[in-house]
Amino acid sequence: MKLQDKLKQLKAGRKAILAANFYNFETLSGILQAASNLKMPVILQLSESSIRYLSLPIATAMAKTAIGEYGVEAWLHLDHGSSVEMVQRCLDAGFDSVMIDASEKPIEENIKLTRRVVEIAARYNASVEAELGFVPKLGQEHDLHHFTQPEDAVKFVKSTNINALAIAIGSAHGFYKHTPKLDIDLLARINAAIPTPLVLHGSSGIPDDIIREAIANGICKINLATETKNTFMLALKERLKFNSEIDLRIVFPDATQAVVDLIEKKLEIIHKA
Repeated sequence: MKLQDKLKQLKAGRKAILAANFYNFETLSGILQAASNLKMPVILQLSESSIRYLSLPIATAMAKTAIGEYGVEAWLHLDHGSSVEMVQRCLDAGFDSVMIDASEKPIEENIKLTRRVVEIAARYNASVEAELGFVPKLGQEHDLHHFTQPEDAVKFVKSTNINALAIAIGSAHGFYKHTPKLDIDLLARINAAIPTPLVLHGSSGIPDDIIREAIANGICKINLATETKNTFMLALKERLKFNSEIDLRIVFPDATQAVVDLIEKKLEIIHKA
């Protein structure tokens, strides 16, 4: 099943899917092992920085091979693509889905760039995600004036024909200084205004009950990144704290298992929504 079809199916059933970023073999295998254990689908995401770190051919081959090895229903997605060139590279490499993020540009520029990506992706029968409004990145502050508005969402979707729309309703990338509050009423109004599956970025640290409420009101894709790498590194540091082991094949499995446990918890939250 193509990801765009899966997202439509989820929207119709008021369900959601976890989209987890991976950074190396260990986080990749942790995500897929959790999905395999619970027999649940998952989206594997790569940011541009992870692609630079791993290289596009190696990252793509590793993900595709691991999906087959674990026997999981999964898709490979470009997270926060910044240019048509990067989108094109990922589509040529075999990605199932791409995100073009022009959310910090004026809406007309965002529409123009997104429409171009949709045209390109159509040749690959790939899904396209875009972002409207402003979801703060690391170090940036929230601004209520940049929350996604229903009328803008209607215009954007009609002008681009995207498959998924990431919206700004109070979440942020990275860790939160205070417990986040999502504007569920705004989410519900956006969901009622457009047929497009909605995406929540910045789910790390959002309480479980709020995640479930967001799913009940239209969120179909839950992005998880910061919490995964933090969980891996904390477990690794703990493993190394009182020993001098130098064999990474001995110390990495504990950190990988911590990722498995985290992803299983997130998948169960989504499943019970």
